[in-house]
Amino acid sequence: MTIRPRKMPLSVCFALACAFAVPAGWADTPAAAPPTAQVDSAVNAILARTGIPSASIALVRDHAIVYTQAYGCAQLDPCRRATPAMRYAIGSISKEFTATALLLLQEQGKLAIDDTAGKWVVGLPASNASIRSLLSHTSGVRDYWPQDYDPPEMLKPIAPKNIILRWASQPLDFPTGTAWQYSNTGYTIAGLIAEKAAGKPLFEFMREHIFEPLAMQTVYDFDAAPLPPDDAVGYMRYGLGPLRASAKEGRGWLFAAGQLAMTASDLARWDISLIDQRVLNAAGYRDLTGEIRLANGAGSQYALGLDVKLRSGQRELSHGGEVGGFTATNVILPEQGLAVVVLTNQDATGASGQIAESLEKILLAQALPVDATALTEAQRIFGELQNGKIDAARLTSNAKSYFTAQALADFRAGLAPLGKPKSFEAAGYQLRGGLVTRRYKAGFAHKDLNIVVRSTPEGLIEQYTLSAE
Repeated sequence: MTIRPRKMPLSVCFALACAFAVPAGWADTPAAAPPTAQVDSAVNAILARTGIPSASIALVRDHAIVYTQAYGCAQLDPCRRATPAMRYAIGSISKEFTATALLLLQEQGKLAIDDTAGKWVVGLPASNASIRSLLSHTSGVRDYWPQDYDPPEMLKPIAPKNIILRWASQPLDFPTGTAWQYSNTGYTIAGLIAEKAAGKPLFEFMREHIFEPLAMQTVYDFDAAPLPPDDAVGYMRYGLGPLRASAKEGRGWLFAAGQLAMTASDLARWDISLIDQRVLNAAGYRDLTGEIRLANGAGSQYALGLDVKLRSGQRELSHGGEVGGFTATNVILPEQGLAVVVLTNQDATGASGQIAESLEKILLAQALPVDATALTEAQRIFGELQNGKIDAARLTSNAKSYFTAQALADFRAGLAPLGKPKSFEAAGYQLRGGLVTRRYKAGFAHKDLNIVVRSTPEGLIEQYTLSAE
């Protein structure tokens, strides 16, 4: 299940911040903490705008948890404030754990993820579909849960094999490998295959081989039972109405597709293990995080239980999750040692993704190699351009040809009315074509500007361009 955005009104119970220090044992090495006031402000603003009851976050930098915090009400009427020690259901983020379990079984020689599903489950129309295709949503098996709510039958228990009998016995939605279409049913099949190969329940296998080795002590089987009273309570809305307690899906529906609950810090521990490649061998991580290509050669932007994309030239792994009463977002930038975990206790809202996007920007900005001299120079040139001037001695011959009298007049006409910037911050860094490329953001009362400065190794300006954001 994925996160489905819906605009929500303000809640009467929002933005109650509960800050907690990170215990020293959580990180093997010290790492710089994020600007906490900036983080809190970003989260509180989104809680206020969307009206979700609460959010719990964990931030990873330099391969270590650097900040955890909870905001708002884990339970309403009366408000029981959220704390980082509370568990939230993580929904479909569970899928990357299911995929990892199957890859561990492959390492143990008990199966191969390129085995056909028919080798393990008889009578499937998708009998020739591989386990890999089930985990990458390219099998064509019909999804049993495309709705944004729980149909009545989903409130009653079901055996996962009966989900397979009903939905996986239908004709494929497309020939295996020719398209990408989200399918919880594929993960139900994969989960049963894992149990057959392991000879034990999937949750027990994950506990022994993933959770315990990583000291993830709060992980809970949310498919088996609702969260205990001390954890977060899930909520929903009808349209734009008031928040109401959400119903819990019956046992069996979540299983391998969305069965886990945990604290934000435990999910962050998982992220660190993925960054450090501590659970699987190298081949396993290539399988887990490598983008799947379709039969026509197009990339799916999905691996095995993980979305895959490039962000500013860096690989980003992520996934959203939703089950009754909860939504979550998990984002990992492996090469930069960064991760963002956001758990919320309301379904059918995009708030967790909005929070994660804001916090990722903060972490990325903090990780930038900021050159104070270059920043001062960029600000100085901006001030000159507002007056229709530029110091030609600081320019390469190419830049001199760009800054004609007409260009300087146009810069002045467009920039002078803006006045002095309210903010001028570094926003990006890259090496390209032998030049150092630095990006800046300048903020004004009614407009924000993106500025791109390219410099030679000697410090001469090859390019200074800007555009409205």
